[in-house]
Amino acid sequence: MGKSPCPEREPGAPQTPPPYAPYLDPQLTAESGDAHTDGRIDVRLDSKLAKSLAQIANQQQEDLHHAPPRAQPEEPIGCDVKLNIIIQIVGSRGDVQPFIALGNALQSHGHRVRIATHNVFENFVKESYLEFFPIGGDPAQLMAYMVKNPGLIPQIKTLRDGEIKKKQVMVAEMLTGCWRSCIEDDPVTQEPFVADAIIANPPSFAHIHCAQALGIPVHLMFTMPWSSTKAFPHPLANLQNGSMETPGTANWVSYGVVEWLTWQGLGDVINRFRSSIDLAPVPRTEGPCLAEALEIPMTYCWSPALVPKPRDWPDHIDVCGFFFSDPPDYTPPPDLAEFLQSGPPPVYIGFGSIVVEDPQKLIDTVLAAVSRAGVRAIVSKGWSELAGPADYNVYYIGDCPHGWLFQHVSAVVHHGGAGTTACGLLNGRPTTIVPFFGDQPFWGDMVAKAGAGPEPIPHAMLDPQNLAEAIQFCLTPEAEAAAQEIALKMKTESGVVTAVNSFHRNLPLKRMRCSVIPGQPAAWAYTRKKQSLTLSKAAMNVLIEYKRIDTNQVKCYAINPIIIENRRWDPLTGVLSAATSTGTNMLQSTGEMFYNPYKEFKKSRTGNLSETDSSGSTPSVNRSNSDPFQTAANMAGATLQGFGKFSATYFRGMIVDIPHAAAEGFRRAPQLYGEKPKEYGNVHDWKSGAIVGGKNFVGGMTTGITGMIKHPIKGFIEEGREGAMKGLARGALGMATNMPSAGIGLMAYPFHGISKSIEAAFRTKTPKEIVSARLREGFALTERIQLSKEEKEEVVQVFDVLLSSLDA
Repeated sequence: MGKSPCPEREPGAPQTPPPYAPYLDPQLTAESGDAHTDGRIDVRLDSKLAKSLAQIANQQQEDLHHAPPRAQPEEPIGCDVKLNIIIQIVGSRGDVQPFIALGNALQSHGHRVRIATHNVFENFVKESYLEFFPIGGDPAQLMAYMVKNPGLIPQIKTLRDGEIKKKQVMVAEMLTGCWRSCIEDDPVTQEPFVADAIIANPPSFAHIHCAQALGIPVHLMFTMPWSSTKAFPHPLANLQNGSMETPGTANWVSYGVVEWLTWQGLGDVINRFRSSIDLAPVPRTEGPCLAEALEIPMTYCWSPALVPKPRDWPDHIDVCGFFFSDPPDYTPPPDLAEFLQSGPPPVYIGFGSIVVEDPQKLIDTVLAAVSRAGVRAIVSKGWSELAGPADYNVYYIGDCPHGWLFQHVSAVVHHGGAGTTACGLLNGRPTTIVPFFGDQPFWGDMVAKAGAGPEPIPHAMLDPQNLAEAIQFCLTPEAEAAAQEIALKMKTESGVVTAVNSFHRNLPLKRMRCSVIPGQPAAWAYTRKKQSLTLSKAAMNVLIEYKRIDTNQVKCYAINPIIIENRRWDPLTGVLSAATSTGTNMLQSTGEMFYNPYKEFKKSRTGNLSETDSSGSTPSVNRSNSDPFQTAANMAGATLQGFGKFSATYFRGMIVDIPHAAAEGFRRAPQLYGEKPKEYGNVHDWKSGAIVGGKNFVGGMTTGITGMIKHPIKGFIEEGREGAMKGLARGALGMATNMPSAGIGLMAYPFHGISKSIEAAFRTKTPKEIVSARLREGFALTERIQLSKEEKEEVVQVFDVLLSSLDA
């Protein structure tokens, strides 16, 4: 798999081994986990999948015994290139709110920011002076689904009611909405917009694929761990059974299992979406670990005082602190102010955007617990519309800023959303978490571990007694002291500033600048004599206006090319995997050769239904228009279509896929005995295929021959005669892998490139849409920034000077 280049990384830089894929058989996921009562997945450590993942985890030597230094407040890092940034968010209001603060901070650096999320949050976004684009999807339905199916494995009732299909339809709608948000005009003002960079939370799912289609940077930000680590398990995993060498290995394995289960449910939906935007499907072994394999920058939005960054996370992963907006300017209604002043500080109890099946049962539990604990309470109605009988000690509240409200309560009880958790701790309030799904159990565990609250109470186990006991725990001096200590540390952090710095730091700025107007991002590439100039949308518009350039002379510029390949890690599994895939596709094509003609025959037999008469009688079948010759022709065409697909699959497998898998497998085999394989770049068309094939041939032959000399000499110097024998064996292994790769790859890589060029020739709809959108925005941008005649002429002069340097 080709990587998404990290900042200033040269194309073809060495790749790190993948998180999981090379060792895995997708069939193994079936026996690896079930849903647990608290919403997490029971990960069986004695399953084949877990044991396969453990092989990779055990190769890593990271030291996790010493905590990394705590993050210090950062000064803002500027960015001289002003970007169109799309922020894609799927989730509840609590998921959207932190990105509002981030968006405003990015605006202060001169970027144009558009928030793409559910339609229901339009006013919420626009009130913060950010642009909004609707992606569809109903967050209330998503929350209700997650409450009923808190883990990744749906319940039987959900399957029976057909809710999986409904959820997949909603996800497909949101994927399409996310893509539209990248290139479509503002739905209200009609102001053109084309994204130069993407920020997204992982559940939006479209992020990497949109970035690949546009060739732009993507940066993920999230409130719960989503990157493999040995420090703690995946928040959705509940480790069970089996034994592994260390707890760290089990923790690392949990991420692989959860990723694979997620991909099993959504892989087909995502690949259909990719097809709709002219991208090839993601291989099934690559989908689960795509973000990690591509080294997509990731910023985690939680306090390092609560959960420090693990030592085995690389530099492109940051922990920045929670995102907080400025304190709200809020005046409470008179009855709320009176309630707060009429007695001791109350306990806040609310479950935000959680939609429960039985709100009455929940409110009865809450009120009984409040009575047993002997406290006053403010109960948030939330999306479940919690309400009970009037009570002097209970106030039912609607929408109210937590940042203000939590200053006036003694403790907080909630579902464990990251934003609500952060707000409570920032105000030094002891916290009880009643998790329903997602990252909520994780935050419950972290709060309890810090001593700022009791152990979390899964919502299915909530009753008046344990909730009353949890409230009483929160009111102890020990819990209050722990919460105050966390608050002091959090107040020294600048989560939003650090996140903006992380985003800026991970941008490939050298590749992003326009050659003519350096402060604008490049969107076009003008190539002349094998050299290129990069042009911004506005620069391109000016040059077209002055007739200095034609659109046929330029192409869309990929700032951050992302190439997803089916990686091979040794010749045996590589060839077997490619052959299996080819065989499966051939069997499917064979079935279509017989089934599709039958469908045509059945269609002709069904005929056309005559219209229902005025009496409402059952429509009759009219076969008078059925032409047997036309039917025979349709059946023959369907057979030929299936045969054509069968033949194409066979020849592609024999000429392209299997030889390419063998060449890649042999090239990468040296890593199995500790050597780093050479990288020769990515194949994206016939030209790059020929270049990589040639480099691999020369490099493979040279390495194979010189290794027979180099390794024995090196071994003799280090270990004498025994070392020389080891070196000789190592050199022989190198020759046995590098030289076959060189020979096979001489033809395999060019054919692989030709295949990609042919595929690209048929995928033109989306590239044309991108060209049109960028031209449209270039015109609008030139008008908006009001370039004077002199400024336009300066753009032309700079272009002419640069052009002459290409001709020199």
